[in-house]
Amino acid sequence: MKKSRGDFRLRKDISKRCYTISMIMTFVVIFALWGGLSGSGMVKELFLPSPLKVLNDIVSCAKDGSLWANMGWSIFRITMGFVISVIIGVPLGILAGSFKRIDAVITPICEFIRYMPVPAFVAKISIVFLGCFFQMVLMVADNARAVSDDLLSASYTLGTTRFTTITKVLIPAMAPNMMLTLRMMIGWGWTYLTVAELVASNSGLGYSILKAQRFLHTESIFSGILVIGVLGLITDRIFAFAIKKMFPWAE
Repeated sequence: MKKSRGDFRLRKDISKRCYTISMIMTFVVIFALWGGLSGSGMVKELFLPSPLKVLNDIVSCAKDGSLWANMGWSIFRITMGFVISVIIGVPLGILAGSFKRIDAVITPICEFIRYMPVPAFVAKISIVFLGCFFQMVLMVADNARAVSDDLLSASYTLGTTRFTTITKVLIPAMAPNMMLTLRMMIGWGWTYLTVAELVASNSGLGYSILKAQRFLHTESIFSGILVIGVLGLITDRIFAFAIKKMFPWAE
């Protein structure tokens, strides 16, 4: 069988320059296709406004201050909901992944509640919290279970106590994967936040999209979606940067 060459070798790294160029070109192609479809008339402007109109709408909202106000409310809500879910969910996940008796109490409840219709709750922060919390507990518990038993046994052999084993061995060993879990959960948090602001809110980026839908201001709908996407991407990049700096050996 012929040996693979170039940048398409399985699981082989590529240069940072090549990665950056590929990433930029992806967005260039997407916006070019978008502009081509809207400009050619293949899709009515009512359903697909041009990228220029969407960008003009973003600039206009930034100038009148509505963009910053809605962004502020959305960022506040997702921050509060996510931070509260981390503060409560991560310790419960570690305990559930470490002790079978606690796992027997926590996991069935989380498995049950995570299938409930979260958007049915009214409070915006509660929707973000509940949407992230129960999934987070289960995934952090899996991160704890993934730590090798041999590593824990070795720590006991060296004379560590149960508490020291958890704080000095288990948590540092699971930390890189746990941060990846949190990185994934913040993405879900943005989705739940948008749903929350669409269902019951009078402020925020989701609300601005809903208001634009009522008056068929399609460019405002797309601008709201685009801003949420950019904020989500920034959040994801912050987590990726933090993981790389905190756990360089995990590469």
